[in-house]
Amino acid sequence: MKHLTRILSAFLVLAMLFSLAACSQSGEGKTPETITVTDHFGNTVTLPGEINRIVVCDIYPLPSVLAVFFDSAEKIVGMAQPSMTAAQNSLLSELYPEILNAKTDFIDGTTINVEELMKLEPDVVFYGGTPAIGEQLANAGIPAVGVSAGKWDYDAIETLNNWILLLSEIFPGNDKYETVKSYSDTIYSRVQERVKDLTDAERERVFFLFQYNDSTITTSGKHFFGQWWADAVGAKNVGEEMETDNSTAVSMEQIYAWNPARILITNFNPAQPADLLNNTIGAYDWSEVEAVKTGKVNKMPLGMYRSYTCGVDTPVTLIWMAKTVYPDLFEDFDITAETQAYYKAVFGIDLTVEQANRIFDPSSAGSAFN
Repeated sequence: MKHLTRILSAFLVLAMLFSLAACSQSGEGKTPETITVTDHFGNTVTLPGEINRIVVCDIYPLPSVLAVFFDSAEKIVGMAQPSMTAAQNSLLSELYPEILNAKTDFIDGTTINVEELMKLEPDVVFYGGTPAIGEQLANAGIPAVGVSAGKWDYDAIETLNNWILLLSEIFPGNDKYETVKSYSDTIYSRVQERVKDLTDAERERVFFLFQYNDSTITTSGKHFFGQWWADAVGAKNVGEEMETDNSTAVSMEQIYAWNPARILITNFNPAQPADLLNNTIGAYDWSEVEAVKTGKVNKMPLGMYRSYTCGVDTPVTLIWMAKTVYPDLFEDFDITAETQAYYKAVFGIDLTVEQANRIFDPSSAGSAFN
């Protein structure tokens, strides 16, 4: 009888253990009711555990990052017009045509129409470096997460890594942080290994043409993305003497004095190399600038977004820039193959050769400031 009792007790214990294991396993896949994160401005934000409707305000590259992060743009229901313009004229809308359904009429610059925003029924709203927007959203009771472009002194890879880290905390089922960071850091190290022994005389003098029209020329000083790009490929940003944050207006006289050997035109303006080579914009005369004399004028890539800023294309843009500035030093780097490998390995996206090449032949229509 005692033997039978021991057997029954053992069965009861096993049954309880199986029951607890089943409960544990069934709970593992459950979505929590809420999730709490600290955003890039130090705010503690509580969000719904299940997020299906996302709006992005003034952090323009983020919709493209989100689309690639999810391998879908279905969740993006609102974004600013500069983000939409880039999407319409890049691979983003080709790979994720649903992104074109996002509304843009809720925001004009940094001015938000809260009534229009509320109509989108967002589960979360992402905003950039304008505290007033964060306060406005918080006062309206809208879960808002601040995403910074400048917190890491415009280091594009460090910024991308931290964007992906924040998204991976909010959407743990899509965690891509370690994969993105590992690949980005590897590419950065490969480039650094090639350029680390360049002498000062060998460093290319680069000018970044950020905004450009018939009345304005702006570039990067020491505290903007241009400085990081130049440092990352072993070049010299001719505007590094300027300590201002973000883009800075400059004159042609200043450009003549700097006399850059290479000009890189961002997609924040519609200019193409021919516009500088032929002086077709405004009354500017570029003919005496060394880069124009030698034809070393290039348009920066437009992949999922304008590549001058941080974004999912940052690692391949780094390779493109290194190969563009130092073609002999990086002659063996196949930019098309590198781009296809990056998208496949990190995001599981198969780009055709034509799609990969199109990133490096951008249309003027993708400009943020036409």
